[in-house]
Amino acid sequence: MGTPRPAAPRERQVALLVAGVAVVLLVSSPTWFAGGRAGVGVAQLFLGGVLGAVAALLYRRSQRS
Repeated sequence: MGTPRPAAPRERQVALLVAGVAVVLLVSSPTWFAGGRAGVGVAQLFLGGVLGAVAALLYRRSQRS
């Protein structure tokens, strides 16, 4: 394995931050469904999924040498 790029720690931190936001969105989305606002819940699930994918991409990039 080679040495990690200098930006790798920052990419990893950003990936973990984005993953945290995605988890909060996904966990809190049932509140909207229970409140009768399914449109907001669906949008929140979609955004949480997109942010989760972005976080996974950033995390993978930070692991490459």
